[in-house]
Amino acid sequence: MIVGIIGSGTMGSGIAQVAATAGCTVKVFDTKQSALDKSELALEKILSRLIEKGRIDEAEKNRIQGNVSYVTSLKELSDADLTIEAIIENLEIKKKVFSELETYVSEHTIIASNTSSLSIASIASSLQKPERCIGIHFFNPAPLMKLVEVIPAVQTSDEVKNKVVNTIKDWKKVVAIAKDTPGFIVNRVARPFYGESLRLYEEGLADIKTIDASLKELGGFRMGPFELMDFIGNDVNYTVTETVFSAFYYDPRYKPSFTQKRLSEAGYLGKKSGKGYYNYDERGKILSQNIISSVTSTGVEKLSKEELSQYIFNRVLVMLINEAADALFWNIASAEDIDNAMTKGVNYPKGLLSWADEKGIDWCVNKLDKLYEEYHEDRYRCSPLLRKMEREKRNFFNSVSGTDS
Repeated sequence: MIVGIIGSGTMGSGIAQVAATAGCTVKVFDTKQSALDKSELALEKILSRLIEKGRIDEAEKNRIQGNVSYVTSLKELSDADLTIEAIIENLEIKKKVFSELETYVSEHTIIASNTSSLSIASIASSLQKPERCIGIHFFNPAPLMKLVEVIPAVQTSDEVKNKVVNTIKDWKKVVAIAKDTPGFIVNRVARPFYGESLRLYEEGLADIKTIDASLKELGGFRMGPFELMDFIGNDVNYTVTETVFSAFYYDPRYKPSFTQKRLSEAGYLGKKSGKGYYNYDERGKILSQNIISSVTSTGVEKLSKEELSQYIFNRVLVMLINEAADALFWNIASAEDIDNAMTKGVNYPKGLLSWADEKGIDWCVNKLDKLYEEYHEDRYRCSPLLRKMEREKRNFFNSVSGTDS
């Protein structure tokens, strides 16, 4: 298979490595030769490091590198069986590139986008043959992360979807098929991990270090939400949040945070700028919390340290569970794919739906109802699926015990 990669940044280069490792002939396109040179050098360093770790040998390194070439003209992708675009998250730019690309490739070429949140249907509308278009969303770093979201548009043919699913599986990745809705699975379901943590901070309940520690120590998350936002980049994370918020017709569940907006505006982007929610040294190691993390008005005195940590963890977790349940309710993906997406796409310690079963559906509904009673905000509305499951469970026990429901 000949695979064309459009864009030689981190994602494009990572996808190219995955395809080349799987034995595909890969052509990486970029308009700038300097960007291609950087991509080629990055692949050399990564493969050399894998040799040092004993994961591959010199022959394997040469095989992978031999499968990749670098081009500065879209015309060079004319013989590609599959093209994957991994450029800036701008709908109009993507549509322009797709429209031009279609003039060069064959009518059988699959044209895919690695977008994390934009409408695949809208991207496909730029093509004369929109049925060939599909979303193939890798996660960073692409060679290491096992999950790939496959997103058919309403125009996508079943033949194209099936070919893509089989191809991605051949590349040794786990496929999660998602409906073409804002954020797909991961970037939709993960929003409360950031949003509710920011809300807790903005309410003055705890500083960022305390919130991060609560999620890591009690939840088993590898990184706290503020550490992760700094790692992703506050500009990138804020833009995704804003995109999902507007795409869902300003549903308050996805409302962006002024704190993150201000950090982004100030250039406090996280690790890449040396300052975000934390301050970093030149190697990217955390030095201290940023001054913005100081808490000025709190209800902390009402709770012990242990109680506060538990409250933080429970509140963020139940909001994540609620989002996962709603994704299932609206048929965004199967229960298996939703849980796989979160464990293999963003390294959650457990699938959220499995976590809901472990905690108990009545626990989830109770926590959400208490939040709604406290705030009276639609942000905290309980998913109809959770409420239905809780009601069915209650009715079952009532029927067994012989009481009326």
